[in-house]
Amino acid sequence: MATRSHDGPRRRFRRRPRTCQFCTDPSKTINYKKTDILKRLVKDTGKIRPRRETGTCAKHQRALAKAIKRSRHMALMAFTSGRYR
Repeated sequence: MATRSHDGPRRRFRRRPRTCQFCTDPSKTINYKKTDILKRLVKDTGKIRPRRETGTCAKHQRALAKAIKRSRHMALMAFTSGRYR
């Protein structure tokens, strides 16, 4: 068994739960035409950010995924960034 240099229990980092930005502010709507909001929720590699990173609830995460995919299909957003082509 490995010994540790300090005494005491090992503490894990717990991130505080984030609140859904779409639930707290009903004026924000999820629409495939609003690419400025959608681009913040997509990584620079083109992947959709997971719920644990964005803090959105499950209902709005599903709507976000649908809007991002629709926006990509309508050529308003790129599928990937230019670096990875």
